[in-house]
Amino acid sequence: MRRADRLFQIVQYLRGGRLLTARILAERLEVSERTVYRDIADLIGNGVPIEGESGVGYMMRSGYDLPPLMFSRDEMVAMVTGARIMRAWGGAAMAQAAEEALIKIEAVLPSDALAQSRQVQVHAMTMPQMTDKLRKLIDQLEQAVDDKTRLILKYSDANGQATQRPTLPMGLWFWGKVWTLVAWCELRDDFRMFRLDRIDEARPDGKFKPGPEQNLTVFYAQQAALGHHRHP
Repeated sequence: MRRADRLFQIVQYLRGGRLLTARILAERLEVSERTVYRDIADLIGNGVPIEGESGVGYMMRSGYDLPPLMFSRDEMVAMVTGARIMRAWGGAAMAQAAEEALIKIEAVLPSDALAQSRQVQVHAMTMPQMTDKLRKLIDQLEQAVDDKTRLILKYSDANGQATQRPTLPMGLWFWGKVWTLVAWCELRDDFRMFRLDRIDEARPDGKFKPGPEQNLTVFYAQQAALGHHRHP
């Protein structure tokens, strides 16, 4: 759970005068009691009216509520557009998360801001190439990047030649209609970008620990030295 989400949850748990100990909060949030103490201290320091002490418990005075979310028009357009693009071109989990994020944000927007968000006329249309198989692959690769899972790719190059590529996935790039996987290719002993629509299978093959040169910082430096970005 992100720290911002955790702080929000602490406020929700303590609303309405409910007395909860740090131990109970730690169990619900799946963190240590020390983390809870630090979070509560930060909330108090930012003006949230939390009362109590360690060993006794914490509560928040009735009547306190979180301030409404405020966005500029440009921020609203960017947020809504980004969510719509992910619904149209993202993985299955990404698309669902984008939809749920918009619902959560709209639930706490002031009425004028809510109306403004619904007037954004920037849209993204799903194309036939965004198959269910490709959406699931996007989610799988994103998770592999996050978990540092080594993958054996069944991959077809531009000439249609099938190869097996043992890879260390580093990140995903979206080019507009085309997704690519940035990975360290153990076959080539270098970075490669693999088009997702040419990946027939991505088989997990254990965890990996990247070497000092196997990271996106080095990859971006290489791209900058080339002076341009290319599809694989």
